[in-house]
Amino acid sequence: MGRRSKEKTPEYFTVDVERLDQEGRGVAKRDGKVVFIVGALPGERVTYERIRNKPSYEMGRVTAVHRESVQRVKPACPNFGHGPGSCGGCAMQHLDPLAQVAYKEKVLLDTLWHIGKVRPESVLAPIYGPTWNYRHRARLTVRDVAKKGGVLVGFHEKSSSYVADMTECRILPKKISDMLPAMRELVASLSIRQRMPQIEVAVGGDGRTALVFRILEEPTEADRRAMLEFGDAHGVDIWFQPKGPETAHAVRPENEEALGLELPEFNVRIAFKPTDFTQVNHALNETMVGRAVRLLDVRPEHKVADFFCGLGNFTLPLARRSARVIGIEGSEGLVARARRGAESNGLKDKTEFVARNLFTWCEDDWNELNARMGGIDRVLIDPPREGALALSRVLAATDVRPARVVYVSCNPATLARDCAVLHHEGGWHIRAAGIMNMFPHTGHVESIAVLEPGPKPEKLSEEAESIEKRIAAQGDDNVKIRLESEED
Repeated sequence: MGRRSKEKTPEYFTVDVERLDQEGRGVAKRDGKVVFIVGALPGERVTYERIRNKPSYEMGRVTAVHRESVQRVKPACPNFGHGPGSCGGCAMQHLDPLAQVAYKEKVLLDTLWHIGKVRPESVLAPIYGPTWNYRHRARLTVRDVAKKGGVLVGFHEKSSSYVADMTECRILPKKISDMLPAMRELVASLSIRQRMPQIEVAVGGDGRTALVFRILEEPTEADRRAMLEFGDAHGVDIWFQPKGPETAHAVRPENEEALGLELPEFNVRIAFKPTDFTQVNHALNETMVGRAVRLLDVRPEHKVADFFCGLGNFTLPLARRSARVIGIEGSEGLVARARRGAESNGLKDKTEFVARNLFTWCEDDWNELNARMGGIDRVLIDPPREGALALSRVLAATDVRPARVVYVSCNPATLARDCAVLHHEGGWHIRAAGIMNMFPHTGHVESIAVLEPGPKPEKLSEEAESIEKRIAAQGDDNVKIRLESEED
């Protein structure tokens, strides 16, 4: 069976593109409907193929550009495109890298206003780094596809479960990109190639590299030998993952602690496993951590709380600058390893780590933590995409407040929601916000906001009531929030 159960006659239309949406797609209007066009840029006149037709909007992909934007550039990667079969790892290689940064800044500010009805008092200068070979963590899908000549290893195609037929990748480190054809050959030689759905790549700060093979069947001795020989030939550590991430282990036990993340400004090294969450862009991570510590204005006498601390990416640098830091994280395993990281960096006496469910955080938890620390002067929040709604509600309601909060976000929508709660319900000021281009050529927006407490309102404003109604309507604190209207 082909990719489409019913082949439809293609439909093409020509429009003028007005702007970009939250996914990096061009936005136009035709016959009173909004049209989202993959591959189109503002100011362009394009022809698009309609791929979805809904009552209030259409979706399409560009097939011809009749008037080009001055910001359009030639994509560097041969796998990049907008049609069927193109790689889904990137979305915006056709847009100048500096224009990508400006676009993401606009996404952040628009989202803060549309969702949260908040605006920062100042906009931080964006931070960015290398635009190529920056992705030091990646999950590559593996498929044995006879129709395409054998094993494929790579990212998914755009809007598809198929694997892109790629032999190089410009956003992966060059060493990994150059290795892709050999990885395909290796998997093709294994008896368990049909039982190996993915390979996870992780590169340490010093270039040390691990490949984690997800195996659904025990490899034969010949398979094992072939993979180890591959690792020796290409200078990578081989790991197996038979079940969940916690089962990942180095085939050679001496490589278990080989990967490390370096933060030279703070003389910190954080050991990690290749399945751990770490920022994919090492250069940006160093800059981001330095900016967060400076924005917190941490002083030697301060006591700091780091929420969603993970392995201590912010906790350990903060400990270099403050009197004491407590890191709070939901995973007992991560907490145990963060403690080992503090000890290995000589920071055991200045840090404490505890495991708590931060999605159910309440005012009693905050008061207990504050008493435990003898007061909390500064707070850093670095949540997953779900955001930190429970914690934001507590900080909005409590009278025991830190003097400053820095919120690092990987989802502008939940940042906007949480800032709305803090501002409209708790009187917090959003002093500044800005973006960090952690993922060049993608629509992913990493951002940072600085908040300081102000007088709490005597009663909920209309904005606060509206925000609370929308949150209640979602039915789950952890739901993914999106812009309600792309037509505003």
